[in-house]
Amino acid sequence: MRFGLPAGLVALALGLLVAAVPAPTVAAPPAPAAPAAPAQFAHPGVLNSRAQLDFVRAQVQAGRQPWKQAFDAMLASRYGSLGRTPRPRAVVECGSYSNPNNGCSEEREDAIAAYTHALAWYITGDARYAKKSIELMDAWSATIKDHTNSNAPLQSGWAGSTWPRAAEIIKHTYTGGWANRTRFATMLRDVYLPEVVGGKPNSNGNWELIMMDAAVGISVHLDDRAAYDKAMGIYLGRVPAYFYLASDGAQPVYPPRSSIDSRSELIAYWHGQSTFVDGLAQETCRDFGHTGMGIAAAMHVAETSRIQGRDLYPQFKDRFRHALGFHATYELGEAVPSWLCGGRLAKGIGPATEVGYNALHTRLGVPMENTRRLTEGRRPAGTENHFEAWETLTHADNPN
Repeated sequence: MRFGLPAGLVALALGLLVAAVPAPTVAAPPAPAAPAAPAQFAHPGVLNSRAQLDFVRAQVQAGRQPWKQAFDAMLASRYGSLGRTPRPRAVVECGSYSNPNNGCSEEREDAIAAYTHALAWYITGDARYAKKSIELMDAWSATIKDHTNSNAPLQSGWAGSTWPRAAEIIKHTYTGGWANRTRFATMLRDVYLPEVVGGKPNSNGNWELIMMDAAVGISVHLDDRAAYDKAMGIYLGRVPAYFYLASDGAQPVYPPRSSIDSRSELIAYWHGQSTFVDGLAQETCRDFGHTGMGIAAAMHVAETSRIQGRDLYPQFKDRFRHALGFHATYELGEAVPSWLCGGRLAKGIGPATEVGYNALHTRLGVPMENTRRLTEGRRPAGTENHFEAWETLTHADNPN
């Protein structure tokens, strides 16, 4: 015996079934990213705001610690000498690990010296420091034409992140005149910005973070909203791919725009690490020196963004606090477990923690005991001759 429904009922049932299945939809194109640049840039506004600089000046002039000690150490360094002679080169050639090193150290150190003298000018009001900063910037803007060899993008990032910090202070606070400031801006636009603004997606992450530190700072100094938006877009993609959180899933985020697209490639990119915990960084198992530079650059960009009106610290608070705390724990001497980098870490994080610690702990009230111990125990933070400089002076307990 056959059992069935009348043809009319079958047709009705099929119609209802089809109606219940949603029609396929075509995904709408993603909405364009909101512009990151403000309608008008704040100046001085690269790493240090005027309010932050005013706070530092008041602390130093009152003889308060740790700022007075940090200021004295800065002036006593070779970067603070009023007798410093600039050492510019037309072509700076930098290979891997600075081999060859044809002008690489000289460029980075003259940029740090220009920033040192700009800070000294603002804090003391002594015009000799402003003139020395200008002398250093003018010497390089009259000379340099290019960066070459394999480390050219990174070298451009190191020096290019430091120059605009100095230039912002001098251009927007010194009234004694800077005749060649347009030439200096042209140097930033033509020599440095093209080298850094596109990023380096397949390199270790500290490269791209440092390059964005430079690109963002240069863009602020040039009032270049398009370059700022491009650099911030790369930065916002790189941060989650550099600092891991458990909420990312079983593995870290793939670095945007890179050729890395499998788990095995990702583990190799994370220097063989296959167990992922909150705060681990892409270069933790390489060494803490490069990781520290990645941390510092990430905080620098966030600090500049905040000055320019967009506070990224709440968005990245957990990534940043875990990254700082995780590395501070082992830098302070915690035993390394066997699952982490094969049980061995190359420590030496450098002066990388002041800006992030101040932003998260002082301003947002985040408890960070290990980061506090590491940061306060190494004050005053100086410079390692790349792009981090005098951050105890500028950012320790700075509420602004």
